[in-house]
Amino acid sequence: MENDKWFGVSREEIDWFPTIDYKKCSGCMACLNKCSRGVFASDNGRPKVVQPKKCVVGCTGCDKICPQQAISHPPKEYLEKLAKGRGFELGCGCGGGKPQLPPK
Repeated sequence: MENDKWFGVSREEIDWFPTIDYKKCSGCMACLNKCSRGVFASDNGRPKVVQPKKCVVGCTGCDKICPQQAISHPPKEYLEKLAKGRGFELGCGCGGGKPQLPPK
């Protein structure tokens, strides 16, 4: 399926998913409520990443919504390196961050 690929890379090969710093996490579940992909579940009153590969590649919405800043993703450079290795550049110069074909 095309949805299982990002720039031709199998989603299974991409290490893009949230990490929770439980020292900061207050258990508010904002991340679980934000994510519509089923990445998180509740585990004894705290969020837990249960479906990491369901995270949309490039999405950091749960990072931004966490009031304790307890959630993080790999750095953007990780995705830039993956895309560049396949002849793509991330972004279009408009701030939207949408993948575009490189200029010819």
